[in-house]
Amino acid sequence: MIEIRDEPTQSRYEITVDGELAGFADYTLRGSVISFTHTEVFPAFARRGLAGQLIGHALDEARSRRLSVLPFCPFVCKFIDQNREYLDLVPVDQREKFGLPQA
Repeated sequence: MIEIRDEPTQSRYEITVDGELAGFADYTLRGSVISFTHTEVFPAFARRGLAGQLIGHALDEARSRRLSVLPFCPFVCKFIDQNREYLDLVPVDQREKFGLPQA
């Protein structure tokens, strides 16, 4: 069973598989802006699509909390570029910095 949860005291989202920590996405939260800084899935859990599930969940939660997203983590940036339904979470004036399209 896969579970994803926010661990605000550690400033990260965690993904577990059958109760075992499989990976995480670090972030910093300042006001209404969440900056994703690092995503990691441990080697034993690689190639299962867990990183995408983790980031998709984190971005869905950012949307529900009305947060703007700054994807400093290359994986998060690439995920947004490949899943354009999340592009609106990145402020237009910040997209060029991350190599993301304006629209």
